Amino acid sequence: MSAEIVVALVGALALVVAAAITTLVPLLLRRTQGAAVDAVEAEGELTREHLDAHSAVLNSRIDDVRDDLDEVRESVARVREWQAGHDAEHLLIGRPTSGGENE
Repeated sequence: MSAEIVVALVGALALVVAAAITTLVPLLLRRTQGAAVDAVEAEGELTREHLDAHSAVLNSRIDDVRDDLDEVRESVARVREWQAGHDAEHLLIGRPTSGGENE
């Protein structure tokens, strides 16, 4: 083979290799970026699931505290009712309820 043919074949081979590299590199980058995006989305979904679970637990605890507060309010209301009745009894029998001489 003559030198011109060898140079032409080497040039053609270099051109084919360059074309293959410029075609394959973006494809490989897209695949790796796609995998990274998929991993981030999967992690985000897992995080959302954990947040939902914690939110459910927290809401349950808040409801329990509200129920406890309702019970305390009812108890306080019963004590106030009793105290009002007790004070009325003292008024009816003529005894002062607090700070008086006849305690």
